[in-house]
Amino acid sequence: MTQSEETPPTLDARLPPEMAARAEAAGVAKAALDPLRLLALAVLAGAFIAFGAIFSTVVAADSAGTLPFGVARLLIGLSFSLGLVLVVVGGAELFTGDVLMVMAWAGGKLGLARMLKAWAIVYAGNLGGAVGTAILVFLAGHHEYGAGKIGLAALAIASTKSAEPFFQAMLLGVLGNVLVCMAVWACFAARSAADKVLVIVLPIAAFVAAGFEHSVANMYFLPMALLIHDFAGAGFWQQVAKLPTDYPALTAANALANLAAVTIGNLIGGGALVAGMYWFIYLRRA
Repeated sequence: MTQSEETPPTLDARLPPEMAARAEAAGVAKAALDPLRLLALAVLAGAFIAFGAIFSTVVAADSAGTLPFGVARLLIGLSFSLGLVLVVVGGAELFTGDVLMVMAWAGGKLGLARMLKAWAIVYAGNLGGAVGTAILVFLAGHHEYGAGKIGLAALAIASTKSAEPFFQAMLLGVLGNVLVCMAVWACFAARSAADKVLVIVLPIAAFVAAGFEHSVANMYFLPMALLIHDFAGAGFWQQVAKLPTDYPALTAANALANLAAVTIGNLIGGGALVAGMYWFIYLRRA
């Protein structure tokens, strides 16, 4: 083929049928990764999502009553989108996005055991990266910034999550991962890093602004608040004029229950409502 006959480069987004094929191939490739490499990529993703959570906590600090509710939620959501941008552009493995591997499993190109093993490795790595970041941030005294307002915001965010009934948290997890997986799905249409950033920001901002739930984000939010609740010094509590007893819902048991409920919801939302639907539409063999 001569140069003149070659297909010219294009900036047009890929169409959904090609996106589905790419998503299916990506699921097979992820499951084939060396377990240690997969784990390391998952640790990175946990840390990246934690950075988005840190950014959104800073934006949330002292915003109540200062900005209109919707505007404050929008800004918090926009800042949180940093996490998925780092995951997708920087390269990492995120459990909630890897739920799209259901497309490869449904098409018979990936065995159930291999998919579940990959999910387990990624989930453990995400947890390690997020909790490790929370420990570093706490030891750095970040919760004391802004006269303790960042710590107060972290406590308020996690207290709300810890107080959610199991079924409500699960449904919020369903809704949250529909939007997260739609952001990841849209990235399969992208042809550049800039395209990926553009398609990530609005779905992620929407899920955070709406108050939906994301299991990996909660792997940072909940441990960070528990560290403040249990180990912050007397000076912090005096500065913010609060006591640990002001946050009765913030317990390890409630945090684990929330994480379990949100994880189940994320699997349903991403696996059935996004991956399952797009497999049915574009990859199902008649």
